[in-house]
Amino acid sequence: MKQLVRLGATTLWALALLFVFTQVLFGQATVSNDATPFRDPSGHQPFEFGALVQGGFGLTENRNDFKFIMAGVHAGKVLTPILGHGPLRGNFEYAVEAFPFWQSYTPKFQRPFCTNAPGTPEVCTPLYTVGGTYTGASVTPIILRWNVVGTKKFSFWGQAAGGLLWTNHKYPAFGGPPYNSQNDGRFADASVWNFTPQGGVGLHYFIHPRRSIDFSANGVHISSASLGDRNPGVNASVQFTLGYSWWK
Repeated sequence: MKQLVRLGATTLWALALLFVFTQVLFGQATVSNDATPFRDPSGHQPFEFGALVQGGFGLTENRNDFKFIMAGVHAGKVLTPILGHGPLRGNFEYAVEAFPFWQSYTPKFQRPFCTNAPGTPEVCTPLYTVGGTYTGASVTPIILRWNVVGTKKFSFWGQAAGGLLWTNHKYPAFGGPPYNSQNDGRFADASVWNFTPQGGVGLHYFIHPRRSIDFSANGVHISSASLGDRNPGVNASVQFTLGYSWWK
């Protein structure tokens, strides 16, 4: 419960600060009748630069008490003119994201670490605490996004992406209780490196032809691909994002 309260408070503060920042910096901006970047009659294919905060939680039964909060930046480039016909016509964008602040709040539990050299009895350490708060950084160098042209105020998108996560301790914690020689022996550790394949949907709300407030929901899988002794991972989590973008 304390972790949930802390997550909620941190998320609210981050969203409030982002809102205040955008209001102060672009308080004079109003919705314009001019075309958004995706409806520019010149065919200009813009760059996108943004700041964003993201938070979410695990979905699977053994991960539904995992919580996440992160803050970072987004950079993208629209690579094609408007393609297709009908309501889904749009353009293709390549983008990257970096989250220098990344935290996950997980349950704590105690486990021993045991070794069993050939010909010797099993030897275990005293119980010690694993889990809790993990701090790290994440980069998503491959984001493939389809931007629907939309209206003068709204544009929707869908994307697929892949990233890399580093944490200050091997993530997530693995092992007992209850004690199990397989789980608490020499194969009881995960990895500080994990991969983050993901996909999601979102929308831009244009408060100005070159400024947008962004909302999205992403499904994220976290896995070490067996870089560690074990690969407990987080099979499924959902991440909600609020951001602000500048289009050049």
